[in-house]
Amino acid sequence: MNFISKVIELFTTERYMESIWRGLETTLLISVMAAVLGLLLGTLVAFVSIAKQSKWTAVPKALCKIYITIIRGTPMALQLFIMFYVIFTFRGFPEIVTATLAFGINSGAYVAENIRAGILSVDIGQTEAGRALGLSSRVTMLKIIIPQAIKNVIPAIGNELIALIKETSIVSMIGMYDLTMAAKIIGSGNNMASYIVPMAAVALFYLAIVYLLTFAIKMIERRLRAGDKR
Repeated sequence: MNFISKVIELFTTERYMESIWRGLETTLLISVMAAVLGLLLGTLVAFVSIAKQSKWTAVPKALCKIYITIIRGTPMALQLFIMFYVIFTFRGFPEIVTATLAFGINSGAYVAENIRAGILSVDIGQTEAGRALGLSSRVTMLKIIIPQAIKNVIPAIGNELIALIKETSIVSMIGMYDLTMAAKIIGSGNNMASYIVPMAAVALFYLAIVYLLTFAIKMIERRLRAGDKR
């Protein structure tokens, strides 16, 4: 009964719910903006990585390789700390932008590898067939390779977006007010005996977000593969 009364108290107390909604807004804002940045950056890096080797692409390809190696080889928390306490240390710079850049740049490295792998997974015969039909390399890539690669990439991209949403919880480590921070404040600022109830409530919010995203990804996959059965 004591646990139930705490749950009722959490969801019926206006200031507690205001804290959670405020944290949810920050979590969603960072997640959405970082996801967009990650997809754009990852796509660019992926296409540079698979570009033909030449004197014009040598330096960009090397930079992309270094970027992917560093980002994938270091912890997200460390990258966030560097963004906050080393790069963007000047006063007045929006915290939300700093967090978005940190998560977006991190996500971009994984998205780039997913897209690169998806494109390379398409049989080389598809490219040869396109060229045999008189299509240019660019048109072959846009009309034949990419549509097939997207079907292979969607699940991996979806997993990365889910991981991104959950990783945003570490912004509470640098004092930003997200869902996790809301749970911490609610748990320490009232008569509840522990953090169990607010943490469980916040966990449900994360679970709901991930479930909705998973459902959307499955719907997209089903739509893209619908034509394969015809």
